[in-house]
Amino acid sequence: MEMIRHRTDLPATRRWVVKIGSALLTDDGRGLNREAFSGWVEQMAAHVLDGRELVLVSSGAVAEGMSRMGWSRRPSALHELQAAAAIGQMGLIRAYETCFLKRGLHTAQVLLTHDDLTDRRRYLNAQSTLRTLIRLGVVPVVNENDTVANEELRFGDNDTLAALVTNLVEADLLVLLTDQDGLFDSDPRRNPGARLIGESRVDNPELVRMAGDSVSGLGRGGMATKVRAARLAARSGAATVIAPGAAADVLTRVGRGDDIGTLLVPVQGPEAARKRWLAGHLQVRGRLVLDAGAVRVLRESGRSLLAVGVKEVVGGFSRGEVVSCVDPDGNEVARGLVNYSAVEADRIKGQPSSRIGEILGYMDEEELIHRDNLVLV
Repeated sequence: MEMIRHRTDLPATRRWVVKIGSALLTDDGRGLNREAFSGWVEQMAAHVLDGRELVLVSSGAVAEGMSRMGWSRRPSALHELQAAAAIGQMGLIRAYETCFLKRGLHTAQVLLTHDDLTDRRRYLNAQSTLRTLIRLGVVPVVNENDTVANEELRFGDNDTLAALVTNLVEADLLVLLTDQDGLFDSDPRRNPGARLIGESRVDNPELVRMAGDSVSGLGRGGMATKVRAARLAARSGAATVIAPGAAADVLTRVGRGDDIGTLLVPVQGPEAARKRWLAGHLQVRGRLVLDAGAVRVLRESGRSLLAVGVKEVVGGFSRGEVVSCVDPDGNEVARGLVNYSAVEADRIKGQPSSRIGEILGYMDEEELIHRDNLVLV
């Protein structure tokens, strides 16, 4: 996917991350909004059945739990929040499963914490799982693991999680469905003359001021968190649309490139943005000495690093840590997140991918370092 510059580029997008907020899902706290729920699923299912890909990040577990328990206000006590999340998650996931199955699609529940996406090993595990689900045509339904994630309950929000998932799966587009028409130049509830921002570059310094600090009583993310999420998503070159979830056929209209909501476009294209992001987070834990053929493949073809091209393994790194790839003379060629530990890499070095399972007794990935997690230096 090339860099998204305008709405006219949106019909060509293939992989989406869609986030739906608590106020929309739970009909402002009155239980799950079944009619709206069905409409969104219909549109998301059409997206997938059209041969494209989708990951759903859903809020609503705490709010649904509150509704089931008859609570009118979001609890402040941590143990009550965790209990509400556990209770509400049951109804939320059952509703998604039922609606998607009616369209012939399977769903998978994926509960994450922000730690899962900052720890390199767990990052790769989550990435592998989501890629597999997408490849199988299953719709992953992602939510924060609120039942155990103390910090996320106090400070996190699913807008941020959706942006991190966008980075994780390298989506083309992040769609944040909200109870507002989009981002305005001032608060439309206080200023009747507020103007909707149709399109903007994500690095526009005025966006944060425009977003303010609005927060609903059910969710934790206001418009400011959506702007921050758009900037996070842009790290891997994704654009973001902040759109009114209650609007008819909202997802279909976004996909057509209609003038709806606010489009925030990235500054860099997907490949350049992701490589820059990875490069800024690389602390080398070991070294792989490559043969001349592997060096040539990395430099000229932009392909993944396979074990067959590795001559020597140096260091005590674990899966998900960063290693340096050097040529036979010791010159650094690339850095990347490795799929196997140093002990495992040493056992499979020089071997074709087809023998990894035989040698180790299992095979996590065919590549030692996937090209998406590799930066040439």
